[in-house]
Amino acid sequence: MFKEGDWLLIRYEDKKYLRRLDSKGSLNVKKDILKFSFLLNKPEGLRVGKFEVFKATLEDIILLGFRRKTQIIYPKDAFYIAFKLGIRKNTRVLEFGTGSGALCAVLSELAGEVHTYEVVEDFFKLAKSNFERFGLGKNVVFHLEDFLKAEIKNEFYDSAFVDVKDPIPFLDKLHRVLKNSAPVGFLLPTTNQVVDLLSNIKGLFGGIEVVEIFHRYYKTVPERFRPEDTMTAHTAYLVFCRKIYN
Repeated sequence: MFKEGDWLLIRYEDKKYLRRLDSKGSLNVKKDILKFSFLLNKPEGLRVGKFEVFKATLEDIILLGFRRKTQIIYPKDAFYIAFKLGIRKNTRVLEFGTGSGALCAVLSELAGEVHTYEVVEDFFKLAKSNFERFGLGKNVVFHLEDFLKAEIKNEFYDSAFVDVKDPIPFLDKLHRVLKNSAPVGFLLPTTNQVVDLLSNIKGLFGGIEVVEIFHRYYKTVPERFRPEDTMTAHTAYLVFCRKIYN
């Protein structure tokens, strides 16, 4: 049942809206009005006139609700990243390059504990405010600090993800703070960055893979079922590897 304060995904034709259920609020689209007081104590997945009302998922919250000052890691990449990092409820995950917190939110949902580092204060504050606004990340420790300069004593992580412009200076320290065989992921927008990483990663990490993920939506009208006219194609290259113990 819908209750006061729930985050809602509201669909109207091909439009999507993320709204918090406030019994005094409403959504006006064209000439149609959805009064939120009508939704209280009604079943989730409700059709009201031309409106379809669902409880928002984490994907909805990230794409429609997260404020951002940087390019986010899209859910098409984020959930695959979490899968490749082998995250479970007892996993301690390291992330540096928090940005707006989109990937961190996904990692937090799956892991036992996440430590995330960000050097830009505006990004750090934005990520924390996104989490606070949506009640996320109770298991996340935010660090306003350069991971390269951070003092880490007797802490070892089960997996890690790196989203910084140049990851190469971080490789030795990253290797030191990970458990043996720990999976690691990197996000890199350009081919030359991937080549530089591949040239410097050998001897520290093995089992290297490079992948990019394409995600194409289709029109859902039976009479003209076909791909959407536009799509998000290349977003970034993903590099995955595992720590090698020498």
